[in-house]
Amino acid sequence: MLIPEQINLYIAGHPEWQRRLMVRLRQLIHSVNEEVEETWRAQSPHFELAGLPLLGLSASKTSVSVTFAKGAQFKSSRMPYESCAEDKPARTVKFREGDTINEAAFTALVQRAIALNLRLAKGDADPAGKGPALSELESVLRKDPSAWANWESFKPESRDEYLEWIADGKKEETRKRRIAQALETIREGLTKEEEERRVKGG
Repeated sequence: MLIPEQINLYIAGHPEWQRRLMVRLRQLIHSVNEEVEETWRAQSPHFELAGLPLLGLSASKTSVSVTFAKGAQFKSSRMPYESCAEDKPARTVKFREGDTINEAAFTALVQRAIALNLRLAKGDADPAGKGPALSELESVLRKDPSAWANWESFKPESRDEYLEWIADGKKEETRKRRIAQALETIREGLTKEEEERRVKGG
């Protein structure tokens, strides 16, 4: 049996609300990148890109889960991960009966997973470019005791949000400006997510 047919049967074997969710999630995954390949592992549908695991799709009695194989390496603020051990590389987003998919947020999450796979496939040892950003930011924070104390109190994922934002700056002047902005908000004890909510008035 071909893998797509196997996945079709898997989806068809679940209640209607789960079928609708899984069909739409599957469509969204492929809409991000047509080169994503379907595979079958651990008795459930999985997806990979560039020869690397991307995510898995599974259903239990009460939910539909999307597990990102390397989800610990990128943060999801608009679509929170389920609680799990921080030393595990995978992260899971769950949908329960009655939930609607935030398609923009889900698509953005898949895009981040795909971007990570493509960078890893090219042999980038620091796929998010966080190494230089970490050095530059921490050298600034260490000069401000209150900012440094707040930084050390942040969870790893909160630190990563700042580092990815800084590393995403294409020009050196952009990165330096973001480091200066980060210093101000970290001094106030705000994570990047909290700072974004404040800017939006949330």
